[in-house]
Amino acid sequence: MSETADVVIVGGGLHGCSAALHLARRGVTALVIEKDHVGRHASSVNAGGVRRLGRDLAEVPLSAASIELWNDIEDLVDDDCGFHATGQVKIAETEEELAALRARAAQVRELGFDHEEIVDQATLRDLLPAVAPHCVGGMYVAGDGYADPARTTAAFRRKGESLGVRFFEGVTATGVERTDGVWRVSTNDGTFEGPVLINCAGAWADRIAAALGETVPLTVLAAMLMVTAPMPRFIEPVVGSQGRKLSFKQAANGTVIIGGGHRGGAYRDENRTTIDFGGLAISAKTASILFPVMATASIVRCWAGLEAFMPDGIPVIGPSAAEDAYHAFGYCGHGFQLGPIVGSMMADLVTTGGTNLPVHPFRIGRFQDAAESGA
Repeated sequence: MSETADVVIVGGGLHGCSAALHLARRGVTALVIEKDHVGRHASSVNAGGVRRLGRDLAEVPLSAASIELWNDIEDLVDDDCGFHATGQVKIAETEEELAALRARAAQVRELGFDHEEIVDQATLRDLLPAVAPHCVGGMYVAGDGYADPARTTAAFRRKGESLGVRFFEGVTATGVERTDGVWRVSTNDGTFEGPVLINCAGAWADRIAAALGETVPLTVLAAMLMVTAPMPRFIEPVVGSQGRKLSFKQAANGTVIIGGGHRGGAYRDENRTTIDFGGLAISAKTASILFPVMATASIVRCWAGLEAFMPDGIPVIGPSAAEDAYHAFGYCGHGFQLGPIVGSMMADLVTTGGTNLPVHPFRIGRFQDAAESGA
């Protein structure tokens, strides 16, 4: 098999689907190759957080732009993606933690953004009536929330297909080369060619980058989540913690989804993960400390997914050093909210050579810069 398009995208997660969709909206033909099935890994197994709260400062402009797309997500992909703008809260258990949140909010205001609001203990209890009494306040972002990850990725795919994007599943890239102005991706099922290449390969993106002559210190980790049996409604916003590892929300059906940074075993060459039940137990205990009602919750399911992490905690987004090649990977467990805007940025870069949003902090060359400076 040999297929051609204006742009060949390696990786069928949310970011690959988003890039393909935005390119198609601009009249650029795109094809996506995915070694498993679309959304198989991080894009479908994450917690679905749609948050600006607590972003790395470099990500704040991108996150602010992406929430605008989320607010009109049905117009973009003909599906509301299960998006609920419930707000998000980060809890402070001590005055020291609250002071740290105040300092953080001030940094964000200095960038020209005012979405992070500090709340006192009384307001925290208004937002979270079931929160433990020792919590002293927190940070709140109205308009943040959550969506359904698998549904979202599928919606981006369907909309892309309706505009002519072609998806090829079960296709593993085995080689990448450029000849006479054309990128040729060799796979287990033929070749895929086009003048432009986009690397959205997630936990395998460092291997595509290496084929372009760029070495990146990517680490593959397995973020874990668990879900409870349905419980009576006790919380609306999505919750995090300033002092503990926690991602916590109650879905519309009453189930509670709990995450928080504990990792399972990641085996990318075997395409599998394992569960660290000790880590899950810590997450469950954290949830019950902050919300005593959770002490009687029944865990019914847990899972983990392969995700790409970078040492500085932010992704690689932008041009490759190789001609007409681009990267979008390494989201460190928090790429879901950025999916709509990064796809638009990729389309900007391909069609105009630039984007109005900052990409310099995310450049792939930053790791080489740091190595050369001895940092």
